[in-house]
Amino acid sequence: MTAYSELSSHFARASALSNAIGILQWDSDTMMPKGAVGTRAESLAFLRVTHHGLMTDPRIGDWLAAADTDTDLGAWERANVREIRRIWTVDTALPADLVEASSKAVSACEMAWRQARADADFPALLPFLEEVLRLQREIGTAKGEKLGLSAYDSLLNDYEPGGRSARIDGLFTDLAAFLPAFTDEVIAHQARQPQTPSPDGPFPVEAQRALGIAMMGVLGFDFARGRLDVSAHPFCGGADNDVRITTRYDEADFARALMGVMHETGHALYEQGRPQAFLHQPVGAARSMSVHESQSLLMEMQACRSREFITFAAPKMREAFGRSGPAWEADALLRHYTKVHRGFIRVDADEVTYPAHIILRYRLEKALIGDEMRLADLPAAWNAMMKELLGITPPDDRVGCLQDIHWPSGGWGYFPTYTLGAMTAAQVFDAARRADPDVLPGIAKGDFAPLVAWLRANIHGNGSLFETDELLTRATGRPLDASVFITHLRRRYAGEQ
Repeated sequence: MTAYSELSSHFARASALSNAIGILQWDSDTMMPKGAVGTRAESLAFLRVTHHGLMTDPRIGDWLAAADTDTDLGAWERANVREIRRIWTVDTALPADLVEASSKAVSACEMAWRQARADADFPALLPFLEEVLRLQREIGTAKGEKLGLSAYDSLLNDYEPGGRSARIDGLFTDLAAFLPAFTDEVIAHQARQPQTPSPDGPFPVEAQRALGIAMMGVLGFDFARGRLDVSAHPFCGGADNDVRITTRYDEADFARALMGVMHETGHALYEQGRPQAFLHQPVGAARSMSVHESQSLLMEMQACRSREFITFAAPKMREAFGRSGPAWEADALLRHYTKVHRGFIRVDADEVTYPAHIILRYRLEKALIGDEMRLADLPAAWNAMMKELLGITPPDDRVGCLQDIHWPSGGWGYFPTYTLGAMTAAQVFDAARRADPDVLPGIAKGDFAPLVAWLRANIHGNGSLFETDELLTRATGRPLDASVFITHLRRRYAGEQ
């Protein structure tokens, strides 16, 4: 076997193990009984340590060196070597005992978070989260020493290869300066528009689920390779060709679950559209979390909150809940789905206020990883920053610093990719509409095929063949430009042309 063949075979085995971990993690987050927590934590820790062993196999360095001299490799294979080297360099920075300790700490913290969130009891979570944070600092420091990065940037690099906090600081500083006044402007603008009633519940969960599944089909979700379930925090996970998405239901407001499903379906379409020929290789993986988030926000925000989609979906919504009247007309539903308000919950936030939720989390997690604030001070710091950025103060920690699972699950450095993804979504959707005039008319008829075909060709099917800036430049004609996102917000929410 050639060195490249050895690499390919080795990483295919690692991919198979990742798939098993993904399904076990999905089960932990959806239907595992509480009594299985300890056993599951041990199983996941063992599998993650085993996976880490595969990823740090000393033979990989020799295979990489030999593959570099192989002139028979094509573009995909060369890109695969690049991605393997990136992963191997990072993973060899971590000792196996640190990986094991982190996995166990995360499993315990996730379960503690579920109860603490339900009880609005941050002190109950604090010792578990302190251990996760301590280990994340160790992980960030170890990776940072290998990569020549700060602890925070090395964690960010796991989700956003090549991403740096210095660039994000500039983008977010500008957004933080823009958003408060713009939010005031939009709320005032919407208050001047004709007021219509909102759909009133209750909305039975089964009816919501049926509507969500129907709309997943409209968007192009392949049910032969995925499913929809319920979890405390919506997510997309599972394994290759077995994509599991979740949502959560509120019988008083069907919009939350439906748009959550549309969001996670965007992630799932990306996963289902990755190149099958390289599905089990690093080059076949999604490019970065900002690109992944762009695909979910493109579907949820750009497409499914458009006038075209709401016009198509309105009769489906009326039929699903057996309702009629002014609140169920397309114009009224459009106002409902694009209503801007200051709220506490990130996953329920509108396009205008959502970036403020991310800026808050980004600034706090960077300070915590940098040991610039005590974890015990998180609730007060969270509330103060929410007051500064959104003008509201959470009544309790359940809707404050306990609302997200990311930090308990070890996802430090992840949050900024959400707003980078929102900017990318606006730019990609704009490019798709310009490239194919059938995209918007298709959405108006419930035909997402033109949009999905363009995404398959320009984003999904490329996997990690190109690095992020090149991928976006090839797809849209330029690297990430926040002005497209700002223009979109002004047009949709402030009535500007």
